[in-house]
Amino acid sequence: MYKILKKQVLNPTVTLMEIEAPFVAKKAQPGQFIILRVDDEGERIPLTVAGYDREKGSVTIIFQIVGATTALLNQKNEGEYIQDFVGPLGKETKTDGLKKVCIVGGGVGCAIALPIAQKLHSLGCDVTSIIGFRSKDLLILENEFKNASSKLYVMTDDGSYGMQGNVCKPLEEMFANGETFDEVITIGPLIMMKFVVEAVRPTGIPCTVSMNPIMIDGTGMCGGCRLTLNRDGKKVTEFACVDGPDFNGYEIDFDEAMSRSLMYRDFERHAYEKTCNLFGKEVK
Repeated sequence: MYKILKKQVLNPTVTLMEIEAPFVAKKAQPGQFIILRVDDEGERIPLTVAGYDREKGSVTIIFQIVGATTALLNQKNEGEYIQDFVGPLGKETKTDGLKKVCIVGGGVGCAIALPIAQKLHSLGCDVTSIIGFRSKDLLILENEFKNASSKLYVMTDDGSYGMQGNVCKPLEEMFANGETFDEVITIGPLIMMKFVVEAVRPTGIPCTVSMNPIMIDGTGMCGGCRLTLNRDGKKVTEFACVDGPDFNGYEIDFDEAMSRSLMYRDFERHAYEKTCNLFGKEVK
């Protein structure tokens, strides 16, 4: 059993939890993920590591309440326990040798981008961060990104905070003004990452994407995170959980990935509604 040391509501649909898991905290790196079960009858879900404290022996996760398991997890409070917390899994984000990087995060994907920005910053890298949300009400981790970045752009679709527009706007403006980076790293909704990759493509700057949004069981057995990569003129199949989550964005067939990601949408919605009904909550 794993104790919940801290619970913090970041916005109406996103929650932060700090979990006591010393063996995971000892080896966790930015970009990796864990698999958890809320109780002994629960399903296994992968969640990306949003932070870790090796001395304290804790790992931070940030999750969006979108399905039955995240709804159940959100019912837990500080001092309570979850059944399983396994990891770290997946390959860590490569940071060696990078001197100037642009981090682009969207929505809850910013939780995954933050530890990467923090590690790069600690290594002396010049970090420019762009974080985007639909509105001010959904904003998370602004101060944390500010502390880990030389420059920070906050974007909202409706203009209710920061600059109005999507995350590609400041990126394209920087490129138009001759700005360059050793690498662009982007994490967020699939459609956002697709357009970030296309914005970076003309520059030839390496562009890394995190494909954790399509992971389901985290082991490769379900096939839900199967990816088609166009590599050296050949189509290659890999899995986000065991071969990633990070990939060369230029190789990803995003249209196929987005189509596959919708396969379980109706099932997840049904399970979420059933769970909410158990707790007498209104489904929105």
